[in-house]
Amino acid sequence: MRVLMFGWEFPPHIAGGLGTATYGLTRGLAKHGVEIKMVVPKAYGDEDQRFVRVVNASDVVTRFGDVRYRDVWDRMSFIEIDSNLIPYCSPEEWECKKEAWKSGKAYEGTDLWEGRFSFSGRYGENLMEEVARYAMVAARVAEELQGQFDVIHAHDWLTYYAGIAAKAVSGRPLVVHMHATEYDRSGENVNRMVYDIEKAGMEAADRVIAVSNLTRNIVIEKYGIAAEKVVAVHNAVRFASSTPEDVERGVEDKIVTFLGRITYQKGPDYFVEAAAKVLKRVPNVRFVMAGSGDMMNHVVRRVAKLGIADRFHFTGFLKGDDVQKMFMLSDVYVMPSVSEPFGISPLEAMRSNVPVIISKQSGVAEVLEYAVKVDYWDVDALADAIYALVEYPALSSMFSEKGLEEVTGLKWDNAAAKVKRVYESVI
Repeated sequence: MRVLMFGWEFPPHIAGGLGTATYGLTRGLAKHGVEIKMVVPKAYGDEDQRFVRVVNASDVVTRFGDVRYRDVWDRMSFIEIDSNLIPYCSPEEWECKKEAWKSGKAYEGTDLWEGRFSFSGRYGENLMEEVARYAMVAARVAEELQGQFDVIHAHDWLTYYAGIAAKAVSGRPLVVHMHATEYDRSGENVNRMVYDIEKAGMEAADRVIAVSNLTRNIVIEKYGIAAEKVVAVHNAVRFASSTPEDVERGVEDKIVTFLGRITYQKGPDYFVEAAAKVLKRVPNVRFVMAGSGDMMNHVVRRVAKLGIADRFHFTGFLKGDDVQKMFMLSDVYVMPSVSEPFGISPLEAMRSNVPVIISKQSGVAEVLEYAVKVDYWDVDALADAIYALVEYPALSSMFSEKGLEEVTGLKWDNAAAKVKRVYESVI
């Protein structure tokens, strides 16, 4: 079985759990005999290609003015164009060309020409522009690889239009993977443009893979996608072949860690409020917030106002071995997410023998028994859970030992087998 896969990031160049999940899944699929060509906006050359062939979208020569792609242009028409989609073409000219392509007529005075897009590979201010350009490249890739793949797999909303374009050109079935919805990221204040892309991708897909039943329900209820079309496949965790050397703690205090984006979705403010309550009861605890995000300044100010700055540490964004080292330093890991489609970081913490506290509003809560679960908004319950795990060694050891046993069974090979069955159902 051959899969043309579209993603936005791939290790070691990642900004969050999406790249980690994509990598784990591709390794698992390879063990099940699935051949994968993975397209990313920008490849750096140091990606692990033992299990997957990585295609750099920035190297793909794209043909402009080809009327065969007019379905792709139709699908892109709702995207607000803040800058030119085609170099040296004004927005007004773009509209004329688009209408000409839609009618099947070449635009007068326009010749077919070829060129490359250069993608930043980041989540920048021109993100929507890059999403649209990526879809154009996807159409070209699908054309060049015609007959070399059986199914298309697009990860998260950033690549849904790429998946739609590839399907339009090749006629192959499309599977889209919903790692996080706009409702998870923004609550009820959704970005309509992102919501529309998510909805269009899922409507065009032959199957939708959701990372949890929590996410599956959101897809069905909030986006109106038919229930029989949506399949839940839980994420997993990969046990690294090597671990970092022992790290020096430097302090005798207990260390409680939050690791993730410092955004509304991840609930960092609840972690801060719980920390203040714990420190009123036991002083020898340090709280670490590892990550970055748009709520950073708010959190820093709140820590200062609560008078706990000498017990609270900010590391910035961590990746690679630094993540593993942080877990090795931790006595408790906390994920108080407001809405978490799944959540791989608790699995990574449990893999490191760290007891975890997670919100009941997370997909990973569906598969974990040996994790302390609290409502994200219940700061008192969160504080009590942290206090219990730092003050009662027997309780902490039980969760550590049982948690490691439990997480050992959550393998990407098993998740990949389910995804392969999804492929088989649409081919």
